[in-house]
Amino acid sequence: MKAAVLEAFNKPFVIHEHWPEPQCGPEDAIIKVAANGVCRSDWHVCVGDWGWLGLQPELPHVIGHEFVGEIAEVGARVSKFKVGDRVVCPFNLGCGSCEYCTGGHQNVCIEGNLAGFKTSGGYGQYAHILDADLNLVRLPESVPFVDAASMGCRFMTSYHGIVDQAKVTAGEWVAIHGCGGIGLAATQIANALGANVIAVDINPKSLEVARKMGAVHAIDASKDNPGEAIKELTGGGAHVSVDALGIATTCLNSVMSLRKRGRHLQIGLTTQAEKGFVSLPVDMIVAMELEFVGTIGMQPRRYDSMLNMVESGKLRPGEMVTNVLPVEKASEVIESMSSFGTVGTTVIKW
Repeated sequence: MKAAVLEAFNKPFVIHEHWPEPQCGPEDAIIKVAANGVCRSDWHVCVGDWGWLGLQPELPHVIGHEFVGEIAEVGARVSKFKVGDRVVCPFNLGCGSCEYCTGGHQNVCIEGNLAGFKTSGGYGQYAHILDADLNLVRLPESVPFVDAASMGCRFMTSYHGIVDQAKVTAGEWVAIHGCGGIGLAATQIANALGANVIAVDINPKSLEVARKMGAVHAIDASKDNPGEAIKELTGGGAHVSVDALGIATTCLNSVMSLRKRGRHLQIGLTTQAEKGFVSLPVDMIVAMELEFVGTIGMQPRRYDSMLNMVESGKLRPGEMVTNVLPVEKASEVIESMSSFGTVGTTVIKW
């Protein structure tokens, strides 16, 4: 198969025309990839930034965790899916037997298997899914493949975070710090729930897109202090504030944006610079009774709720797509993420 292969960290993908196709186990499925979203997590992997997290695949490897397509092959013990089904894959793959999977929380499975890390991912023409009956989700005919790929990890993680973890409700003020793919998805989802969204970024183009996604205010963090600006706009602070990037600055700005009893939602994972540790105003968190919650991925059982909102037009992931490119261009997009040069979502179309 054709594939963009990561052969070395901090190097562009190498395009192979005859890379070995993934092999299907008895509980697994092979997906003929139609589209694959380019995610900032791909940047983390390509620069070797997540070694401290244990998320560096053995090289050479075909990464890519935001893929959609049609089933090309199913294992002998797969009963819920068949060849030809249109599917989307949650990137966090459950094992089905640990306490978290049996409790309905496959997104925090003890095994920690991620699509495109242990398995062959969406930068190849065919991708491998473990335990297909547990981990695959049918994609409605009305949702185009490019739109579905743009939902990838950014949209489903944001949906789980905004709806299930932070429990955003209509009328609340929600501040989104970082308007990349995750931040734009969170903006659109919070807006669909009836919240008042304030977008924060240092890129004017990203702020412009955030307004199109429903943000009622936009703050340029290179010019204004986000915490002070948000408290002034909202008369005391945001009810919910989201770090959608994952660096020390955005995390702290998010916490400092909250009103008393506010909820901070951490979506962005940190970089090698922080290695997961960020200094926070703990006394203020105590005195103001602030909440700090995390989110990672989303369980397959929650996809119907999100996809219903997509089919009804309340959520429009396709509007975040700014580029649809061939796989040969993927390295250029990932390289531009080093300087936060991307706007919106890029999708690789096979």
